Amino acid sequence: MRIVSLLPSATEICFALGLGDELVGVTHECDYPPEAREKPKVTSALSHEGLSIREIDTLVRSQLASSGNIYSLDREKLEELRPDVILTQRLCTVCAVSLDTVREIAAGLSTKPHVESLEPRMMSEVFATFRRIADMCGKTEECASTILQMELRYRAVGRLVQGLNKPRVAVVEWIDPPFSAGHWTPQLVEMAGGENVLGITRRPSKEISWQDVLHERPGILIVAACGFGIERQKQELEIIVREMGLQATTRESLGAPKLFLCDGSSYFSRPGPRLVDTAELLGLIIHPELEAEFGAKFKKGLDYEYIDNGSTTYERYW
Repeated sequence: MRIVSLLPSATEICFALGLGDELVGVTHECDYPPEAREKPKVTSALSHEGLSIREIDTLVRSQLASSGNIYSLDREKLEELRPDVILTQRLCTVCAVSLDTVREIAAGLSTKPHVESLEPRMMSEVFATFRRIADMCGKTEECASTILQMELRYRAVGRLVQGLNKPRVAVVEWIDPPFSAGHWTPQLVEMAGGENVLGITRRPSKEISWQDVLHERPGILIVAACGFGIERQKQELEIIVREMGLQATTRESLGAPKLFLCDGSSYFSRPGPRLVDTAELLGLIIHPELEAEFGAKFKKGLDYEYIDNGSTTYERYW
């Protein structure tokens, strides 16, 4: 089977299932595992280097309005790669080449590849996607144990937090403007022992305001902007807070939440194998008393960072 993946999540699934050798092409954003970076690239996009998060949002909206796409698909490279299957999606308009464009280009290729649209909206559907890809490659039995182990890890998170307190948790996946995280993220929060606020399971992420976030009075606020690391998110948050002009009295009246910054692309945005890691990371964030169970694999300041409620650093944000 010769597979072209137009989704970083699908690329991660293929490698996790031992199907990396069957991947013949990936996107320019497929960066995990490291071996994915060595695969031929079939997509490109305008550079966002030097743009603020707000400017990126404006540019993306403009591109979608004018052409319906923010990515380009290399037809000649696809012909050269001779795929049997192209994995894509239409769940999110800013995550991949549009499905209509992919189907149109695929129809003109000599191999007439099958276009498979992967659109999981909750964790059961994410695991179903793993099985779907394994079935397509004729590797159902070979992949069954790997998939089962991921499911067991995921369920174990729920068992470990059972009976513990449930703090209110808000997750935003973009900063300016903020978007509440939807689809699988609310379910992950609940599995990890939190009370999800803002986002709704299986529903798309939704544009909101920072006042909407704060008025929900979350005890924990998780910022996981797609495509941005911890340090860049800090910079953008400082700009937002200055513009909002939040004063100490406002912070006190709203009840400032504990603030965590997370690597969004690694742990929240991609419906792939690392969402199991995300459940464990959320378990650590929401219930730090379970550090012995969840903390070993995560590195503060790389995967996540807690902005201490009592520190002067924290005061810069709220």
